[in-house]
Amino acid sequence: MTETTLRPPFDPELEAALALVGDQLPSTLTAEMIPLLRQNPVSGEDEVFTVLDERGFTHRDLTIAGHGGDEIVVTVIEKEGRTGTGPGFFHTHGGGMIIGNRWLGVVGFLDWAERFNGVIVTVEYRLAPEFPDPYPVEDCYAGLVWTADNAADLGIDPDRILIGGGSAGGGLAAGTALLARDRRGPALIGQLLIYPMLDDRDESVSTQQIDGIGVWDRGSNITGWTALLGDRKGTDDVSIYAAPARATDLAGLPPAFIDCGSAEVFRDEDVAYATKLWEAGVQAELHVWAGGFHGFDMFAPHAAVAQAMLAARNDWVNRLLG
Repeated sequence: MTETTLRPPFDPELEAALALVGDQLPSTLTAEMIPLLRQNPVSGEDEVFTVLDERGFTHRDLTIAGHGGDEIVVTVIEKEGRTGTGPGFFHTHGGGMIIGNRWLGVVGFLDWAERFNGVIVTVEYRLAPEFPDPYPVEDCYAGLVWTADNAADLGIDPDRILIGGGSAGGGLAAGTALLARDRRGPALIGQLLIYPMLDDRDESVSTQQIDGIGVWDRGSNITGWTALLGDRKGTDDVSIYAAPARATDLAGLPPAFIDCGSAEVFRDEDVAYATKLWEAGVQAELHVWAGGFHGFDMFAPHAAVAQAMLAARNDWVNRLLG
């Protein structure tokens, strides 16, 4: 970031946390770092399994057909001994399209599954650059179709399926919702877009402001989108399902919740997407948290602004499903 580039300051409480994050995770991720990053999963699987056990959730892996008929894995998570029918939470994980797995971020859905007697299905979509667009979003759509087709066996109300994810997972949730609209199903009750990664074009003010600083800066974003799209990145040859910010007609989509920080790359594209939804007559709720860097709720969950972010998400889901 040049010295002349102004940006919103980080929240003081978050800035302290960011200093610790910087010791473990560089602001700019490059293609050369991908193999090493995958060796040290950011999802913390062991910690996730511990939380599931402590809270009385079971999890089982199932192999289903992904894009092109290839095998992918989904995990079904529900309370032990659960009976009856409840909403389905279809989870698409983050990681910039290049890292992460189906466990990353899924703990954030446990409260809702417990409160509403719901079932979480989290999908192991294939990652770029080995599996470029359209593999990730088509794998997610295949997982959503499987969830809807097996709703009765899973104890899911097919009219109450919510899709959601963070970062790249938020972008994939938005892209999958567009596919579901255009392919006339499955029906979705809502889309939870947590600081979603929506735009490959690297043109916004916020992407220029967050360069060489914070978490998932401009350079990391270029790395992720290039892995996904290759030479097509930034050209006219990019589909709305890969980069939902490119969609010009958002009519007919389910209600959306969108949040982000004021000091992150995705801020402007997230605000623009909410605006497009409103223009199309779609209900959307938008929160831009002052001083927030990307993913601050995961890196500093006890910060006051993170608590407010989580509470707003929780309120929206409660109103949608309550």
